[in-house]
Amino acid sequence: MNRENNTYTIIYASIMVILVALLLAFTSQALRPRQSANEDIDKMKQILRSIHVDATNQEAQARYSELITDAFLIDPDGNKVEGDAFNVDLAAELAKPEAERRYPVFIARVDNSPKYIMAMRGAGLWGPIWGYISVDEDKNTVYGADFGHAGETPGLGAEIAYPSFSQRFIGKKFFNTDKHFVSIAIVKPGKTAPGQDYVDGISGGTITSQGVDQMLKTSIGAYEHFLTK
Repeated sequence: MNRENNTYTIIYASIMVILVALLLAFTSQALRPRQSANEDIDKMKQILRSIHVDATNQEAQARYSELITDAFLIDPDGNKVEGDAFNVDLAAELAKPEAERRYPVFIARVDNSPKYIMAMRGAGLWGPIWGYISVDEDKNTVYGADFGHAGETPGLGAEIAYPSFSQRFIGKKFFNTDKHFVSIAIVKPGKTAPGQDYVDGISGGTITSQGVDQMLKTSIGAYEHFLTK
């Protein structure tokens, strides 16, 4: 075949594209088990941080097995249902009709006291935000929290992922004195939220802070019946 004509160039380019695509597909499949394991480790670390346990990658699985004594799914009425709490895709659940959704609950034992850990997911300025928040035995008082994001602005909205923000929630309550769910408000520094507990949002990260505020209302609101049982 004449290497100088267009037919040769097209055939050669097509073969190279196919070979590269096959190589990439093989590499992706080969690495998938490791990627999945790393994702599981990262989720364990997030759950553990919500109860003030900062574990390394090497420690995460052992610490998770030690401290998390139970994990299950609940329906919108707060009843336990069948399913895998750890591997549930919360984003997929939130896309379902409300009556069909399932929410994960993790129970940790800390200093001989149960802590109930709930999952959250919402929208920030540039993409999804998520987190885990734990409450004390009263199922009302926040024990700890951990937040994550896909691409919030460094130095601004991305600050939600740091302890300086998550620690603001410790001791705050989701229910008012009349035992009505009112969530925890995120307010501009110096502002208040009459009738409910609140924390200061991120300076310069208004949209992300509003996203966290809405995430708390909707995500923890979905657990209201479980928390009041």
